[in-house]
Order: sequence, then C-alpha cells, then structure tokens
Amino acid sequence: MHKPELAEAIAAQTGISRQTAAEVLNAVLDEIANALAFDRKVSLPGLGVLAPVQRQAHTGKNPATGQALEIPAQRSVAFRPAKKLKDALNEV
Repeated sequence: MHKPELAEAIAAQTGISRQTAAEVLNAVLDEIANALAFDRKVSLPGLGVLAPVQRQAHTGKNPATGQALEIPAQRSVAFRPAKKLKDALNEV
C-alpha cells in the first residue's frame, strides 16, 4: 500500500475528505521523522516501536565484483513489531 492509498482508506473510514486525510497523514509522518531525528523512540500501540540506531562502520563486499569496500557509520531506524501485529500476520 502506498501513501495515497493509505490516505484514501483513512478518508473512507473516518468520513473526512481525501485531501484532509492526506494532510493528517503527512503531519503524522513528519512528527515521527522529527522524533526519530532527535533520538526519541516512537511507540505505536498495536503496531510496534520505531527507534533510532547507530550502525557501526564495517567492511562490505560489492556483490557484482566481489571487491571489498568500506561502509561508513550511519544512523538508521529499527522497527520492533508489537505482539498484536505479529499475531495478526500469523493468523492469515
């Protein structure tokens, strides 16, 4: 599902316009990104937890050539799914 489809589903479920749903969705995503940028975890009950993580620099391998290359340290996001989400995925 892409963002426009998600906004449309939100609009249908809540009875608000698709444009308003898209604006609300964008605001939520912006706030999640801002929280993660400031090293704060974001907990979404029933879905999971998004947490900023620091990845160490390491040596990788170019799969096309097999040549070793240095991968620099970088910040990323880890997602830990909630039990409710894992259970829902395993019911299907």
